[in-house]
Amino acid sequence: MNIRKLNVNEQPPINLLLLADPSYELISEYLSRGECFVAEVNHNIIGVFVLLPTRPSTVELVNVAVAEEFHGKGIGKQLVLDAIQRAKLFGYTTIEIGTANSSINQLALYQKCGFRITGIDKDFFIKHYHEAIYENGIQAVDMVRLSLDL
Repeated sequence: MNIRKLNVNEQPPINLLLLADPSYELISEYLSRGECFVAEVNHNIIGVFVLLPTRPSTVELVNVAVAEEFHGKGIGKQLVLDAIQRAKLFGYTTIEIGTANSSINQLALYQKCGFRITGIDKDFFIKHYHEAIYENGIQAVDMVRLSLDL
């Protein structure tokens, strides 16, 4: 598997990005301000993440997604660890990530990668999404924020 920055002339893998975030509007907004990275196997894009600068020394890892047929193979963890290394190389001192209260697997993954819970944005998914989102039989209501000092 190769992880690389998306080329300027390439279209972002919207189908993958929509797996992690059902809002095309929010995806478009953070793609315009961040850097998109893709994971490839045999020249096929199977994973994606976006690094979004938020403050002078802080970057947010947004929209980590892996094609469904590649779930359970450790690719998500490889993407998160790659993002952490890139953030360090780019000179950031903190990397942040947010996920829904209902995203149990993602919460476990991020903590296994060293992130610590730092806060909760109450009602984030109620305020920013027109339709209810459910995962693991739980409604996504709050955004759980996590952070890692680099």
